Amino acid sequence: MSGSTIKPWVVGNWKMNPMQADAKQLLQEFKQLLQEKEIAQEKCNIGVAPVAIALGTTQVELAKAVRPVFTVAQDVSRFAHTGAYTGEVSAELLKDSQIEYVLVGHSERREYFAETSAVLNAKAQNALNAGLTVIYCVGESLEQRESGQAEIIVLQQICDLASVVVAEQWQNIVIAYEPIWAIGTGKTASPEDAQAMHAKIREGLTQITSYGASMAILYGGSVKAENAVELAACPDINGALVGGASLNATSFYKIAEAFANTK
Repeated sequence: MSGSTIKPWVVGNWKMNPMQADAKQLLQEFKQLLQEKEIAQEKCNIGVAPVAIALGTTQVELAKAVRPVFTVAQDVSRFAHTGAYTGEVSAELLKDSQIEYVLVGHSERREYFAETSAVLNAKAQNALNAGLTVIYCVGESLEQRESGQAEIIVLQQICDLASVVVAEQWQNIVIAYEPIWAIGTGKTASPEDAQAMHAKIREGLTQITSYGASMAILYGGSVKAENAVELAACPDINGALVGGASLNATSFYKIAEAFANTK
């Protein structure tokens, strides 16, 4: 299966935004856009990742959409099951609440919360064992890119993940490449640079798993409505992990539309 035949994903990562009333309005506006001009389910997976306290209300709102829109958790505990872990939410608790998707390894978690490969491995392993689909984030810093280490860093992050993934679990993993220097900075990797890294990730995945050729690899670095069509045209870019632009219903809709219509 070539990258161009993989069903794309467009996932909005709201991060620590917005307030409750704004979130409700945002979802209503997005649902209205889908109502006016539906993006066919078979052409694009769409998801929204709200803050943890809004997972339930977001799920209820999205259940009223004209097509499935997944609710995605932004994080999951490294501790499994239930227990005395104040403030934590386990993979099993997410699954029990019908949350089927989770982000793991986002650069902000790695940097601000000092999440090491061991911590991320535990999170990914727990999520996969609980039956969740993991959107696993990888990426390099500007310093690492300028020193020529970008590919080595990104492929090492995938190898770290591979150490805890059982063969059949690879079909429940989506990779999101996010050049750290392009997140929230307004900078975007050129389509050529992004495609080159995605192709290298695809090559690495095919050496690790038989699912490598069919796995979705998303781009996540200041994706906007203005650059979505160009990014979507790249054969190994199978969708987007969208940050700031997902807080605007029209922008997020246009990004999803771009990938649905290009792939």
